[in-house]
Amino acid sequence: MSGRVILHSDMNCFYASVEMMLHPELRGRALAVCGSTETRHGIVLAKSEDAKRAGVKTGMANWEARQLCPDLVTVPPHFEEYLKCSGLARSLYRRYTDFVEPYGMDECFLDVTNSTEIFGSGMDIAKRIRQEIKSELGLTVSIGVSYNKVFAKLGSDMKKPDAITQITEEGFRKVVWPLPASDLFFVGRATSKRLRRYGINTIGELASASPEFLHQLFGKNGLVLWTYANGLDTSPVMDSDFEMPIKSIGHGITCVNDLNDEEKVWRVFLELSQDIGHKLRMNSLRAGGVQIFVKDSALSVEQFQGKLLRATVDPREIARKARELFDKNYSWEKPVRALTVRAIELLGSREAEQLDLFSDLSKTERSERLFDCVEEIRGRYGKRAVYSASLMLGERNLPAYRDHELILPGMFVK
Repeated sequence: MSGRVILHSDMNCFYASVEMMLHPELRGRALAVCGSTETRHGIVLAKSEDAKRAGVKTGMANWEARQLCPDLVTVPPHFEEYLKCSGLARSLYRRYTDFVEPYGMDECFLDVTNSTEIFGSGMDIAKRIRQEIKSELGLTVSIGVSYNKVFAKLGSDMKKPDAITQITEEGFRKVVWPLPASDLFFVGRATSKRLRRYGINTIGELASASPEFLHQLFGKNGLVLWTYANGLDTSPVMDSDFEMPIKSIGHGITCVNDLNDEEKVWRVFLELSQDIGHKLRMNSLRAGGVQIFVKDSALSVEQFQGKLLRATVDPREIARKARELFDKNYSWEKPVRALTVRAIELLGSREAEQLDLFSDLSKTERSERLFDCVEEIRGRYGKRAVYSASLMLGERNLPAYRDHELILPGMFVK
């Protein structure tokens, strides 16, 4: 028996709910928070329960959502308001525990094990939080109560909106094991499809599978899934001051116009990599590899990645690797609509790495000193004070703003 009491609180239809809280006249209407059609970000970012019942889904094109729901009201996102509400919710959670770990803007894990003597059981605390979020913020939450993070999150997903679900250590097999394997944390579409190929359709069947077989299928992630399915997750909820280690840093954009040649793609890679290099430097990190995502005009997405010869913060090296991956792998059957570049396999700025005999260290050091100078100039005079001359040539095909910044933490800390 673990004795832990873990909550996962998920604010329902968060963006849409905040909009309705700020604008009461929108309540009771089918509402969707949507990106801008003019800048080709015209997709549904969030929807209300009424819109959901009409078939509107997150990620759906604006025009498609309106076809399904002719009465749909669409509003642009107001991220500063969402951040404000997110911060207020976390302050409310900290009334009950210092162990509050954000998982996105609208979700948090809470370890209330040491709070039960003061506030009652995990269910009692969940009920108090649910009521206080509703009365003080005008929002609703779904809360999962369990003895580990995986099942707490699964519980919050089981009943929505405005609900509490408890999964106990004694009874989880009856509740969890009949569910589809795809409901389990980290079982995505591709993993679920591969599991079905071997007759594994439910979480219970995943729990009963051989760990050796799952390791053979998915590597160490297979063992993690087996652990989760069997209710053996022991990952801690980190306290409020903990900073999750960053696993990747990236930027992505949807281009104003489709790209139809390599030089246009190169300019986008170079532009995105400037921001990545800056973020790496600010976080005292270096990129050991590069990953790219390419979305074509038919909205199909391909992903490619590769290692760098030497870990770096130099945006030109990151952009060159992105271009190499693109040129090697993209078939140009369709024009390119969107691109994302990510720095992966991150190392600390002082962390040692194994070098090969053929690396030109002096050249690399000169390049990074040059980048340091460029960063200093940009810090004084603005981001556009110094940039690559090639970005002046031809169309940049970039929107006026870019809202796809990605700084991805590790998920569960052991």
